[in-house]
Amino acid sequence: MVAVSNSSVTARTENVLADIRARDGAINAFVDITEARALAQARRVDAALAAGRDAGPLAGVPFAVKNLFDVKGLATLAGSKINRERPPAAADATLITRLEAAGAVLVGTLNMDEYAYGFSTENTHYGATRNPHRLGHVAGGSSGGSAAAVAAGLVPLTLGSDTNGSIRVPSSFCGVWGLKPTYGRLSRAGTFPFVNSLDHVGPFSQSLAGLAAAYDVMQGSDPLDPACRPPQVQFVSGTETRGIAGLRIARATGYFEDNAEAEVVARVKEACTRIGVTRTIEIPHAALARAAAFIITASESAQLHLANLKSRADDFEPLIRDRLLAGALIPASWYLQAQRVRRWCHRQLMEIFNSIDVILAPATPRPAQRIGQDTFTVRGIEMLARPNTGLLTQPISCIGLPVIAAPIGTLDTFNGLPVGMQIIAAPWREDLCFRVAGALEHAGAAAFIPLAGHS
Repeated sequence: MVAVSNSSVTARTENVLADIRARDGAINAFVDITEARALAQARRVDAALAAGRDAGPLAGVPFAVKNLFDVKGLATLAGSKINRERPPAAADATLITRLEAAGAVLVGTLNMDEYAYGFSTENTHYGATRNPHRLGHVAGGSSGGSAAAVAAGLVPLTLGSDTNGSIRVPSSFCGVWGLKPTYGRLSRAGTFPFVNSLDHVGPFSQSLAGLAAAYDVMQGSDPLDPACRPPQVQFVSGTETRGIAGLRIARATGYFEDNAEAEVVARVKEACTRIGVTRTIEIPHAALARAAAFIITASESAQLHLANLKSRADDFEPLIRDRLLAGALIPASWYLQAQRVRRWCHRQLMEIFNSIDVILAPATPRPAQRIGQDTFTVRGIEMLARPNTGLLTQPISCIGLPVIAAPIGTLDTFNGLPVGMQIIAAPWREDLCFRVAGALEHAGAAAFIPLAGHS
């Protein structure tokens, strides 16, 4: 459950809205604030509580969504200029409907990389979202507004999407909990697509319990999303408290440590030690899986936007336009081969899950870079920041595995910025991710990272 105070939901919602207006200017997480809608929902929850009715497991919890989710009455921007011309959404996205049915209160929509094609939320149209821990640094992306809003304490719960790492990267950079579920676990109905065969949606939260409670109420098949299937293993809040006795857990070495700064790897090792994990494993062909993800991403996204690329290329975000144009030139044979490689990599990893239940690995190669910084170094190697921020997330999302991004501390050598760890399980085993996350939290190895000067 997500804790709420004893004051009325309406009063709390008014306070949240006022706080967003007062503090978000420095962070730029929000694009739209849905004040009238939020207060109307808050009054409904108050009325239910006053009448003695069950107002839902998330009664009164404020939340906000990445602005690729449909919100009735608003154009679904997906971080773009072009989508401003779209008519207002006629209905809410499925996950918004489910959260509100559980009593949650939608307070606004959040900034993102245009069309979700980026890892930094440096958006030319709506401005960069700033990392609340250090305002000169990126919040990560493409769900940067979602992570930053939680990190800043503006809302305790948000929704984002993850195609190549867009939940896990900003979770790591902003020091919050995030969940990328199994591909097809949560409905994408009513969301603007990026790469249909790779797109996932999921929550961010200040607490592991809050992440679990939100995930619970959003589950269930949806005929509006053909990829969303009935859950094979249902998650129930409280799984995170059941411990890890009997679980076979290993730390990923090789690719995942070679492509992360030594300080990040040391923090992951420390977290593993705290819960008694000594086993290590190498995930085979991770670099190959990432290469396949690059080709699939470039090809599918370019085809989605091809008509506008032909007629109004100058209206696209300059930071992604060239990648979309290049993606439009990828031969179909490359795309088909990338999908074959993806399936082959999936089979290889499924063999590992015959002997391992959960794999732990860094979420990002390093903490957040500065806004406007084109390159960063990892292990002494200078590389482009925007594409390489997803070095460690792309191989996992390519094959659709469930992952919790756990905040595991800050690094003094990187200006005290947060860093996170991936908790990876076999398809449909989010429950195992939550059990390991709960053990890390209980051991003091993972927790929401408050801003300096805040408790």
